[in-house]
Amino acid sequence: MASRRSLVRRAVALATAATAAVVLAACGSSSDSSSSPAPTQSGHDTRATHPSGSSQGSHDPQDVSLAQGMIPHHRQAVAMADLAASRAKSPQVKDLAAKIKQAQDPEINTMSGWLKAWGEKVPGDSESGMPGMGGMPGMDHSASPMPGMMSDQDMGKLKGLSGDAFDRAFLRMMISHHQGAIVMAKTEETKGSYGPAKAMAKSIVTSQSAEITEMNKMLGKQ
Repeated sequence: MASRRSLVRRAVALATAATAAVVLAACGSSSDSSSSPAPTQSGHDTRATHPSGSSQGSHDPQDVSLAQGMIPHHRQAVAMADLAASRAKSPQVKDLAAKIKQAQDPEINTMSGWLKAWGEKVPGDSESGMPGMGGMPGMDHSASPMPGMMSDQDMGKLKGLSGDAFDRAFLRMMISHHQGAIVMAKTEETKGSYGPAKAMAKSIVTSQSAEITEMNKMLGKQ
């Protein structure tokens, strides 16, 4: 009898040990599976963030060309708009000039930031000031390579006008200036690769096209 009870106790002990081993193995498996997704999830977040950043960060020579050309182009438009504050007669012309300055000043700053980030030259103030583009070495002012840019003579003439004469000259010159900017912006839309530059180009086309329509109405054109 004693021998039989000893065998029973030994069998129960073995069964208990086996059960405990199964439970521990199950717990270990559950723990491993619950902890493993964390690195995977973290990796997924990284992949979702980096592609958008890298696509915005890529640029090509056309993007550089847009910024280096549009900065002096915008600066000349701002210089023309500054003249309107004291020389224009029409409140509509003054309001339009203020709107142009308000829109283009921030774009100049933005494009300057792009060029600095890309390690490219930012056109200096002397390259686009009043009058015309006199500070840009080697430039033929009678045939500016940027469409719509005014010559030294054009800017000097505008500076000498006031009242109705200024208003008419300002509108005609700004229409031509805007048309040139639109040509440059459309080239960026087609050939550029930097997302923010292409978005700015699209905005320039839209806003300046609307302003051309507005200016033509001021001149009595339909």
